[in-house]
Amino acid sequence: MRRAAIILNINKTTVSRKINYLAKKAYQKNTLFLKRLENNQVTHMQFDDLITIEHTKLKPLSVTIAVDVDSETILGAEVSTIPAFGHLAERSRDKYGHRKSTHLETAKKLFLRIKDTIHPESLVESDQHKMYPNIVKTFFSNSFHIQYKGGRAAVVGQGELKKLEYDPLFAINHTCAMLRANINRLVRKTWCTTKDPSMLQKHLDIYMWFHNSVLKS
Repeated sequence: MRRAAIILNINKTTVSRKINYLAKKAYQKNTLFLKRLENNQVTHMQFDDLITIEHTKLKPLSVTIAVDVDSETILGAEVSTIPAFGHLAERSRDKYGHRKSTHLETAKKLFLRIKDTIHPESLVESDQHKMYPNIVKTFFSNSFHIQYKGGRAAVVGQGELKKLEYDPLFAINHTCAMLRANINRLVRKTWCTTKDPSMLQKHLDIYMWFHNSVLKS
């Protein structure tokens, strides 16, 4: 926002207000996009979580993303807080205390929002996250759910694309790579980090509209 304010020679508060306005408009357009899909339901969906941070790696965020494989459009992207994991878990608890996970409720929020756009007997694909089978069964009980073992990350695609001759989850992995490439705060090894998860959600709403209406139109 600071760079945009400098380039346009305006106050950064003006940029912030414009982002809020554009996010509201984008959310409305995204809602209409999903409404139209109810008459031409998605038959092949993939979903996954993109991991990013809230200011520091000790405070990770998860973005649950669902895509229509056939059109490569984004059906939804929702931000959740998650506790640090791996070698950073103990350091995170020591510095910030217990960090609540909203991952499950956020995934439910996303699937509830897109449920009517998915064909009852659709093909749903994901990686082998242990949470996924139950939540897919809850919202898409008649769908055929396939889980694939994740592959090693490739150098290209911000680490989202995989070193596989054939990647069965290419659609969602490529979409995650595009998100990282087009949203600066999602770029790996960047100093432009999210300070407020709600602003990341607004940024995602704006990008989703641009992605679906311009890049994939």
